[in-house]
Amino acid sequence: MRVLMYYSNRDVRLQEMPVPRIGPGELLMKVMASGICGSDVMEWYRRDKVPLVLGHEVAGEVVAVGDGVERFRPGDRVAATHHVPCNTCHYCLSGHHTVCETLLKGTHFEPGGFAEFLRAPAINVDRGVFHIPEGVTYEEASFMEPLACVLRGQKNARLRPGQAVLVLGSGISGLLHVGVARALGAGLVAVADSIPFRLNKAREMGADLVLHRDEDILKRLRQANGGRLADLVIICFDGFIPLALQAVEKGGTVLFFAGAAEGATIPSPINDLFWRTEITLTSTYAGAPADCTTALKLIREKAVPVLKTVTHRLPMADGPQGFLIVSTPTQHDCIKVIVEPQM
Repeated sequence: MRVLMYYSNRDVRLQEMPVPRIGPGELLMKVMASGICGSDVMEWYRRDKVPLVLGHEVAGEVVAVGDGVERFRPGDRVAATHHVPCNTCHYCLSGHHTVCETLLKGTHFEPGGFAEFLRAPAINVDRGVFHIPEGVTYEEASFMEPLACVLRGQKNARLRPGQAVLVLGSGISGLLHVGVARALGAGLVAVADSIPFRLNKAREMGADLVLHRDEDILKRLRQANGGRLADLVIICFDGFIPLALQAVEKGGTVLFFAGAAEGATIPSPINDLFWRTEITLTSTYAGAPADCTTALKLIREKAVPVLKTVTHRLPMADGPQGFLIVSTPTQHDCIKVIVEPQM
């Protein structure tokens, strides 16, 4: 089978590998849609593991199932998530499934989503593979995992209906945050970025206020929000961290959602940031199985218009170009790039 072997953002090679063999409790998926995630092009995060086959935003068709698999059969349309929790450790039992060591280090696909076929291990089949609802396409279903991450982020940040939300960065995660905030009943939804194409996409996703990075963002935000700043600020690009700490209203929350550059720090004096402000800084990573279930429901109901974010659909042979496009966003009008391994 064909795979995309990742060495760096500018060195992704179309190679051949054997189709994985499955064992008891496992399944083999024919991958129909695989999204390129922003984390896929974080070279510092990948450099000690290359070469490898990436891809974790996947949807496809079950080709074969191992002994003991009862919930799935060949021909089923499914979406899968690569990392799943153990459900029994201290963190899982405390509700922090996405910091479980099993999720962080112990589960993955073979070889990855940028392949014509993948093997889902038994633990993934048990709690990380989901039937695609009727009326949902493979492409839409491939958004299950990233949308689950966004849902968990806003849940951890305790977004409440009517609150003002400021999303900093309008790449794919930022746009999904706009869509989810809108679906969950946020009041004002504002977005800031420096790329006009992405700001236009933010409008399409339901943003009330789009702000160019060069504007007086705090002034514009106060004007649109009754003199107040944002109740929830979501950082989807680390270059906005200093602004985020200035843009949060007293009693509000800053969500560190996107991974930052290697060595990034929080540049703020403690007293200015915390004393007499009652603000909360929180973070989130990945999504749990329950978040995946909710994500598929939102996709099925068209509550979050995920397909509006798709700018490129590429056959496997053009996958290397997709990595280059995603890793150089200021040079290309792109948001979500979907690789179609069967093409």
